[in-house]
Amino acid sequence: MQRENIRPRGSKDVSGGNNGDEEVASLLSKDRRQSSFDASLNNGPAQLDEALQSPLSGDGGDDAEDPSGKSTAMVVAGNGASPSSAASEGITSIGLKVLILLAFQNSSKNLLMRYVMKDKPDILASAAVIGSDILKMSASIFYILVVEGKPFSSIVQYFREDWKNTLLIIVPASAYSLQMSLEYVALANLDAAMFSVLVQTKLLCTAIFAAIVLRKKLKYIQVVSLVLLTVGVMLCNLRFNKSDEDDDEQKSATKGILATLGISLSSGFASVYTEKVIKTQRAKTTFNRDKYSLAYTQVQLAGMSLIVIGLYACVVDMPKIIEHGLFHNFNFAARLTIVNSAVGGLIVASVLKFADSVLKGYATAVSVVLTGTMSMVLFGTQLHTVYFLGIINVIASILLYNGKNLDQLVC
Repeated sequence: MQRENIRPRGSKDVSGGNNGDEEVASLLSKDRRQSSFDASLNNGPAQLDEALQSPLSGDGGDDAEDPSGKSTAMVVAGNGASPSSAASEGITSIGLKVLILLAFQNSSKNLLMRYVMKDKPDILASAAVIGSDILKMSASIFYILVVEGKPFSSIVQYFREDWKNTLLIIVPASAYSLQMSLEYVALANLDAAMFSVLVQTKLLCTAIFAAIVLRKKLKYIQVVSLVLLTVGVMLCNLRFNKSDEDDDEQKSATKGILATLGISLSSGFASVYTEKVIKTQRAKTTFNRDKYSLAYTQVQLAGMSLIVIGLYACVVDMPKIIEHGLFHNFNFAARLTIVNSAVGGLIVASVLKFADSVLKGYATAVSVVLTGTMSMVLFGTQLHTVYFLGIINVIASILLYNGKNLDQLVC
């Protein structure tokens, strides 16, 4: 079995599912509202839809009040408890199941994609994004027509009533399509363990964009966590014995790092755009959104993403598509990555309503460790002591940034 060598590489300046492909959506109940930024830092379109479903946040406060006077931070695994009480009681059984699901989906996505891309096959990333969006849209339409028993005309009516937001969604949908494409580039040039750590720089990118564009204020603990994140990523990226590597390996690693940082920048921009533009516009709309389920937003997002990535494929990849076809060189594993991104993302999106920002932070931390461990087992990736020191910093930063009740005594 071919062995991969990860030697932590010195990183330059670094930057909200994986997944970041994640994945499109989460239905928030009316009594479960929180800042979309803390919720959207995981990679993927699932968090975009969560941000769209949540109400417009203010200047970054964690406990904004809704008109009824209830705290918008009331969130825990569907039991109606506040985060503070839940934190003291620990993770509920359903919360634990959601944590495992989120961590597994994020980790399996990175590992599967690395397995497919490690030999750099000649496949079109745009084809993978198109396939994923088609599956998401088809599954969502099927849910509306069969499970909910509503006519297709209800989808048309939704687009008519929400046409302004549909146009605005093109921008973040494009950003997440870009992220999905860059994931294939990144994992063709970086091992899964390194990618899972480096992609966490989206936390830093989103915080910077939010501070500059939205004037969102950061807490001292969040600033400390971002410093820890930067140091951790730099430690994980340090590379020893560079003389053992040829120029091609160094160029490949640099390409993977740049692609991953592109994912982080895109994620940060999409989160801020959603907060600044789309949610402001949605606050002005008058039609009743409660009569439309999450599946309608799934169709809306996938449709806009298909238009953008379809245009890109026609302009950039059309000669290859005409010569070889859209899914040329897509073997079973490659096709499985498409299904994993689509179906896995939809499943994760459906359970995100049971996960607050703290639980998502735990899930991200677990997925980073799980991805690194499984990368050693499956691909023979060599991880060094400095890499594990960096992982500790990254995990600590994630938990600190999203943490609540950090002043409580341990025992």
